[in-house]
Amino acid sequence: MSEEIIESAGEADTLALGERLGRSASPGDIYLLDGDLGVGKTVFAKGFARGLDIKDTIVSPTFTIVHEYDGRLRLFHFDVYRIGDPDEMYDIGFDEYLYGDGVCLIEWPERVAELIPDTAVRISIEKDNERGFDYRRIRIAAAGGERHI
Repeated sequence: MSEEIIESAGEADTLALGERLGRSASPGDIYLLDGDLGVGKTVFAKGFARGLDIKDTIVSPTFTIVHEYDGRLRLFHFDVYRIGDPDEMYDIGFDEYLYGDGVCLIEWPERVAELIPDTAVRISIEKDNERGFDYRRIRIAAAGGERHI
């Protein structure tokens, strides 16, 4: 597994990192987005969408589970926080999203961990208030090291 740790001094850094990863995304890629409420997952998602040349406003799909956006590649932005049983994901065709030709960005992936392929890239965002209110440590881990981060 390859891993990179990025320090973000604020929202602009997090947006820029998301954009960088969005620009390098390929069809079928899956990104898992971990972090507490309010840590900046939606900020990262906005940058990621910008990297996919998506012009729509990106919002957290908290109550709809998935939002779909068109750009250079289709983005399927999931928030599975409210999923009680991973089998509920089959009702929305989750496997078709995962193995389609778009890119999946999944918030709260631990709720559906058994459904996610090992090839997914994990992005963990953590606050470090000792370094400042806006400071974030972002860890990016790719399975097998087959992908340059």
